[in-house]
Amino acid sequence: MSNSSMVTTFLLLGFSDTWEQNVLYFILLLVVYLAVLTANFLIISAVSLDKRLHTPMYFFLVNLSVVDLGSISVTIPNAMINYLLNTWEISYSGCVAQVYFLLFFLTSDLFLLTGMAYDRYVAICDPLHYEAVMDRKVCIKMAASAWVVGLLYSGLHTGCTFAITFCSNVINQFFCEIPQLLKVSCDNLYLIEVGVVVFSAFMVFSCFGFITVSYVHIFKSVLRIPTTQGRNKAFSTCVPHLIVVSLFISTGCFAYMKSNSQSPSDLDLVVAVLYSVIPPLMHPIIYSMRNRDIKTALWKMFQCGIFSGRKARFLPSI
Repeated sequence: MSNSSMVTTFLLLGFSDTWEQNVLYFILLLVVYLAVLTANFLIISAVSLDKRLHTPMYFFLVNLSVVDLGSISVTIPNAMINYLLNTWEISYSGCVAQVYFLLFFLTSDLFLLTGMAYDRYVAICDPLHYEAVMDRKVCIKMAASAWVVGLLYSGLHTGCTFAITFCSNVINQFFCEIPQLLKVSCDNLYLIEVGVVVFSAFMVFSCFGFITVSYVHIFKSVLRIPTTQGRNKAFSTCVPHLIVVSLFISTGCFAYMKSNSQSPSDLDLVVAVLYSVIPPLMHPIIYSMRNRDIKTALWKMFQCGIFSGRKARFLPSI
């Protein structure tokens, strides 16, 4: 194909070409997708119905759950259909939409994680002023900023990507991904790549630097806590957060900032799973399902018959 006007569909290459392995991948993706949907819907329901959880930390958790639901819904359902039907075509407009919304949710995710780090910093390092600093208006502005930045950045990045011409429509990925699209382009992308990489690197590393500095101060404050139980509780909350952020940023940077001249490899597929599938799966476990308040709210929600329509008599009252 000599130019982009001839590209009406893209051909996505998955992990396997055999029917048996495709069925296995379909089952694995279905289990992961249902787990993410169930966990995040439970978190949103628990926080919404329990007034005691109407605090800044859980407000950001709800926003993070919405982002996780959106990001995994952009890639996984289409991949499951492809594996099940053994058809890997995606329309040009579908590819544009997939790139745009994936970038939108991933960017919003990054800024929400940054806001959560700041929330934990204020809560642990300056608890006396926490309610004054993290009031309702501040939380709404921080969350809204994350969504707006995601909209603007994804629009800019997607527009620049699909302004190029393509020599091939074969993408070595199970979803439309910018690095793989650049590999099949016909244009001299040096200046575009440099500009996008510099801007993206500045944004990502600014957020990561802010998160790192916040946690340095948090860990200093935690080490001054006199009780071992208090230190363990603080570390159990902060360390998993930092691990997930590091995994998300490192794999995302590897996928989007490496040279596009490299030949296709299975490593690209693995890295894509690490930054697009694993974080939405791990967030509910790390931030919510290990949280006593969330578990208590979920227990009461089931006890009061939110899903069954009546109170379950066999559950003891809390």
